[in-house]
Amino acid sequence: MNVFRLTGDLSHLAAIIILLLKIWKTRSCAGISGKSQILFALVFTTRYLDLLTSFISLYNTSMKFIYIGCAYATVYLIYAKFKATYDGNHDTFRVEFLVVPIGGLAFLVNHDFSPLEILWTFSIYLESVAILPQLFMISKTGEAETITTHYLFFLGLYRALYLMNWIWRFYFEGFFDMIAIVAGVVQTILYCDFFYLYVTKVLKGKKLSLPA
Repeated sequence: MNVFRLTGDLSHLAAIIILLLKIWKTRSCAGISGKSQILFALVFTTRYLDLLTSFISLYNTSMKFIYIGCAYATVYLIYAKFKATYDGNHDTFRVEFLVVPIGGLAFLVNHDFSPLEILWTFSIYLESVAILPQLFMISKTGEAETITTHYLFFLGLYRALYLMNWIWRFYFEGFFDMIAIVAGVVQTILYCDFFYLYVTKVLKGKKLSLPA
C-alpha cells in the first residue's frame, strides 16, 4: 500500500468521524444533507459486496465495515434520532436524476458484465457525484458551518489523494483503471471551487458561503 492510498483512507475516515461527532455533540444535523448521506451509504453497500465472496486483508475488511457502519449510523442519526433538526426544506436535490442515469451507465460501461462488477462500477460513478446534494444545500442556505466545511475538505482531500494513488499505481505497478480515474477526476473537479473557498475563507476564520 502506497502513501497516497493510506493517507487517502485516513482522510476519508477523518471526514466521517468529523461528521458523526458534529451531529452527536450538537445533537443536531442542521446543515447536513441527508440525501448525500443516503447516496454514500448506497455507494459503500454496492462497492463492498465482495466482503461476501473474498478476503484481501484485515485492514481492507476492517475499513470496509467501518465505512458501511458509519454511513448507516449517519443516516440513522439524520432521519431517526435527530430527525427534528433535519432541514428537509433545503435538502431538495433530485437524487433520482443521479441514480438512474448512473445505473444505466454502469450497466453499459464496466470492466466485466457481471452483477458484482456492475454494482462496483455503479458505486464508483455514484461516489463521484454523491456530494452534489450537500453542495446544492449549501448554495440554497447561503452558508455552511465551519465543522461542515472541515468534513467536506477532508472528503475532497480523500478523493484527490486517491487520484494520486491511481497515478502512483500506473507508474510503479503498471495498473490502470480508467473508470476509477475518470470518476476521481470528476469528483475532484466538483470540489475545486470549494477548496478555493475553504483556503481563502474558512482557514482565515470566515464563514463559507457558495453563490446561490
